[in-house]
Amino acid sequence: MQTEERIAHRANISPTALQRIREGMANEEGLALRNRRVTSKSPAALEGESSARGAEGDLHVTSNGKLDVEHMITKKLQLKLKAEHLKASLLKQFDCQMNEFVDNLIDESASLDSPAAPPVFPSSLGEKERNKLRQPRLSSEQGKLFLTRRSLLDELFEVNHIRTIYHMFIALLILFIISTLAVDFIDEGRLVLDFDLLVYAFGKFPLVVSTWLFMFVSAFVVPYGLFHQWARHYRTSRYKTLRSLLAIALFMLFQVLGLGFLPTYVVLRNGLPPASRFIIILEQVRLVMKAHSFIRENIPKVLSSSREQSSSLPIPQMSRYLYFLFAPTLIYRDSYPRNPSIRWGYVATKFLQVLGCLFYAYYVFVRLCIPQFRNISLQPFDLRVMVLCVFNSILPGVLVLFLAFFAFLHCWLNAFAEMLCFADRMFYKDWWNSTSFANYYRTWNVVVHDWLYCYVYLDFLWIFGKRFRAPAMLFVFTVSAVVHEYALAICFGFFYPVLFCLFMCFGILFNFILHDRRKGPIWNVIMWTSLFLGQGVLLCLYSQEWYAQHYCPLTSPSYLDLLTPRSWTCHQQASPGKD
Repeated sequence: MQTEERIAHRANISPTALQRIREGMANEEGLALRNRRVTSKSPAALEGESSARGAEGDLHVTSNGKLDVEHMITKKLQLKLKAEHLKASLLKQFDCQMNEFVDNLIDESASLDSPAAPPVFPSSLGEKERNKLRQPRLSSEQGKLFLTRRSLLDELFEVNHIRTIYHMFIALLILFIISTLAVDFIDEGRLVLDFDLLVYAFGKFPLVVSTWLFMFVSAFVVPYGLFHQWARHYRTSRYKTLRSLLAIALFMLFQVLGLGFLPTYVVLRNGLPPASRFIIILEQVRLVMKAHSFIRENIPKVLSSSREQSSSLPIPQMSRYLYFLFAPTLIYRDSYPRNPSIRWGYVATKFLQVLGCLFYAYYVFVRLCIPQFRNISLQPFDLRVMVLCVFNSILPGVLVLFLAFFAFLHCWLNAFAEMLCFADRMFYKDWWNSTSFANYYRTWNVVVHDWLYCYVYLDFLWIFGKRFRAPAMLFVFTVSAVVHEYALAICFGFFYPVLFCLFMCFGILFNFILHDRRKGPIWNVIMWTSLFLGQGVLLCLYSQEWYAQHYCPLTSPSYLDLLTPRSWTCHQQASPGKD
């Protein structure tokens, strides 16, 4: 009995399980005795039969019908160890298959190499222009492949462990709300629920809507009308080159004046608040990029059709262009993969999440930003204030980054994709796993990256040759930096090129230092550290300048005053009033 208990203790068998084993032994012993009473076989035959039955059940049975308990417990221990080994093997296999599944999910859209396309250019061009156009160039049709696929976060949120992170952010929002209400109740003696910051940020909204309608209608009518007229008369025209240059000039004039200057003039002339400005400027940039994509994708088709003397003109239907203007992509195609139905519950959920992110950002600014920056511009601009400001801005800066990504790149684009039955939902990849800034730039915003790659990077190589890959990458960085800084300058109402400097200095430097050959967790840590620090710098400096512009306005600023950051000298002007 003591031997059995010691073996059971080593095998980690509970007393209840040991008692069940003993009961099984008693049953086996009774069964063996009954068999001996009813059988006419000899003892030797009976022992052989018992041994055979023990071999079948992998149990040792003695000649008197008793089970070998020590052997049974040993076998149970072996089975347990085997099960543990099998469990580890299955988990490892599942992890490999999961990694392979995610890699396939995010890498299905890749560039496809193919033979050089036949030259498509007017016969009136000179030999120099012909040689330039004969250079092999991947068409954007081959550079961007649209497939039916879900967004990565929709896939990951089906895993409970990942969805818990989403629940943690919701809990943090609830704490922000409670703390804000508690502070307002303590300071004011009542609950303040006026959301004055949101009301101010989205002010003059009717003007925003009317300006957007003008931009959208003009972006729909003018590019399509110009292209339609040019394509219809190109084949029969005697002056193809002159007609083509005139059409391109009119289109560029519309891009610069109609979609470029006029919305910016409306924003500055009427003094729109920041959020309203962001809506107009971002829509302005989006429509300019979409109009360029439509013209860029369809002109080669018309030229090719004219060269081949095709009987039909490849002019897309107006409905296809209208669908493209709403579709969550910047690359024009005549058709996209479509889903069979619309999940309106999914659409409502995404718009509610966008609204939740908007209130989340409101509480981040109210609780973490405004108390910190309200009086910081009145302090001397020295190294100590700068360092404290940057590190205190990291947390709200990172939260704003996450909210902008989740609200726009996931919720907003997925909502419109669902309403349009747009099946390709790869608006981003797993940028959070990046071990290099080169990979981060490619995966953070796939929608914009595809446009820059097809119409800036590839066209640059097509014009200047494949030897100039480094200048092409530098040109892409410059275009992206200029557009980002333009949007911030117009929306904030001042010129302070912090983001431009980060793009053109640290962005390019990190792109070549933290390249794709950098693997391992340490590089992911370095990437996140740099990203956090950059968000802190952006939020700190732009917030300082915003309050400096408010506290220290200039009545008749010169051109140099407009280019000089006001936060560098605001404390000197505010000191006498303070005293």
